[in-house]
Amino acid sequence: MTETPKRQVRARYDEETVTVYQAFRPEIAEPAVAGGRFPAAFDPGRMTWVKPSFRWLMHRSDWARSEGQQRVLGVVLWRAGFDAALEAAVLSSYERGVHASRAEWQRELRRSEGRAQWDPERDLELRPLAHRSLQLGLSGSLVERYLGEWLVRIDDLTPLARALHATRDPGLLPPERPYPLPAGAAVRLGAS
Repeated sequence: MTETPKRQVRARYDEETVTVYQAFRPEIAEPAVAGGRFPAAFDPGRMTWVKPSFRWLMHRSDWARSEGQQRVLGVVLWRAGFDAALEAAVLSSYERGVHASRAEWQRELRRSEGRAQWDPERDLELRPLAHRSLQLGLSGSLVERYLGEWLVRIDDLTPLARALHATRDPGLLPPERPYPLPAGAAVRLGAS
């Protein structure tokens, strides 16, 4: 068995689409699922964080039990859009070896509408693992594109979250595999 690289984007994807996960309160999730678009209650003025790792979202939302995160959505995007978001993102903290200097990182951060951070991946007991999962933050025009041109459909995965919480059956997990990052994004995000 090969060891998982320390920083690797793993996602559910096919040739055209990729699924990211978010958790919301019912007032946003229910109309989003029913209408296939996020409702007016979704605030595009705030940074929205998407996660390609289902298990990481289970940690973040405490199995869809945290206040304001009771509904888990699978947001299916065009891969071209997801790739554009990855290419626009800047790491949310300075890293020597990834950035030429702290000042250069700060300049990139001010110019970018995308943020990326690597957080410990989780097992089915939500314990941290040695490798990391990507969180991608979108603001400004990236959120507008996420809500519009990049969006394919929205799936309600709350029943899946509840079933996984009850059973911890790995067979229920969405199939995630290494995602082929655009070369420039892989370097800028410090991917393994």
